[in-house]
Amino acid sequence: MKKIGFIDYFLDEWHAEKYPDWIEKASNSGMKVAYAYGKSNIEGKLSNADWSEKKGIQLLDSIEAVVEQSDFMVVLSPDHPEYHEELSLIPLRSGKPIYIDKTFAPSRSAALRMFEFAEKHGTPMYSTSALRFASEYTGLEKQGIESICSLGPGQFENYSIHQVEPIILLMGTDVKRVMWTGTANTPALLIGYADGRQATINLYGWECPFSMALHYEAGSSNFLKIESDFFGAFIENLIGFFETGKPPVPQAETIAIATILEFGMKAAKTPFQWLELP
Repeated sequence: MKKIGFIDYFLDEWHAEKYPDWIEKASNSGMKVAYAYGKSNIEGKLSNADWSEKKGIQLLDSIEAVVEQSDFMVVLSPDHPEYHEELSLIPLRSGKPIYIDKTFAPSRSAALRMFEFAEKHGTPMYSTSALRFASEYTGLEKQGIESICSLGPGQFENYSIHQVEPIILLMGTDVKRVMWTGTANTPALLIGYADGRQATINLYGWECPFSMALHYEAGSSNFLKIESDFFGAFIENLIGFFETGKPPVPQAETIAIATILEFGMKAAKTPFQWLELP
């Protein structure tokens, strides 16, 4: 059995809670989350020691120990990406396959640094939103998409990636500018491509399911409501990455996503004005 190590800001969070059982089941018990490290204990959450005891996962006292004893690693902290670079520096020197949870990086510069560090040390690494693997996107015609209107739940800071990732998957990385068009309660971002194509993301609260309208240059349209088990598909891809060491997500897409999210936050300060991307 291959052993996986979790590295997190704090361990009592939804992804750390769910991933171990999903991974063990999807790998037919060929992989198991065996070790964990949490940087901090957070008020109102189980302590890292109590969480680890509850989950039957061995809590280690350093990131170095997790790296040494694990075959693969998952850097979590899904709602606090500002810690990803710090938490992943030692793992990225290991040469062992590493998945870094969404949102990958709080800035384009941090994303570039992390990829450069991984490449320098020959460490396979990727990051993604699980929404990328929704079956509704599988086989969808990408050629000729003129515009996309995307809807979904959550807050911009940690949920916008779930809409931006599929847009980049479908429309490519040649994004040149963004414009904030939302309100305080309903964040919205217009994404402008170099050739004039556009996409919008709209966050309309927890009652709003992930969905997407697409329009093609030829005049046809399509509407998708995401109802498939995208987390199950994500876990299957994660296991495949651990087995092969081949990242399933292109680096250029992850960097483009980080750039859009960083400049989207900046655009919120100057609504209805285009903000050019680097």
